[in-house]
Amino acid sequence: MTWTAAQTTAVLAPVIAILGAALVALLTYGLNRRAARRERRARAFGEALSVIEDYAEMPYRIRRRSGTLDGRQELTDEVSRIYSRLAFHQALLDIEAPAVAAAYRQLANEAKAEVGAQMKTAWQRPLRTTDAEMNLEKHYDRVRVDAARDHCVATMRAALDREPFRT
Repeated sequence: MTWTAAQTTAVLAPVIAILGAALVALLTYGLNRRAARRERRARAFGEALSVIEDYAEMPYRIRRRSGTLDGRQELTDEVSRIYSRLAFHQALLDIEAPAVAAAYRQLANEAKAEVGAQMKTAWQRPLRTTDAEMNLEKHYDRVRVDAARDHCVATMRAALDREPFRT
């Protein structure tokens, strides 16, 4: 008995189908992992940026403080929590995305310099005691923070766009 083309086709067709299905499954698995990793990194980047925004909001919160010991304690505790969160996100970015970590460090340093001075000034301003006084007539300048944030966001976006394919 001789081997025929029909027999070869009968053997090769299922083998090719199995290999094709395995390749598709592997490719799908890899793409899903990449998408999940990208989403996780994007969430981490967003959370790191939200800490900067919390910090940048502190001069306003200080200006609107109640003037009580508890109120002062609450604000200083919040600043301490923000510093702790900044350190956490900096360490996480140092591990996960060194290029982003450098841009985030620059952003945090700019925020500490610009917003830190604003907080110091805010603590020295008189208390606001009426509802009408809660509307601040002047916004705090955020030129340095905004420029550093824009650079950091661009670095984050680039890091997400160049995410390598891994399985």
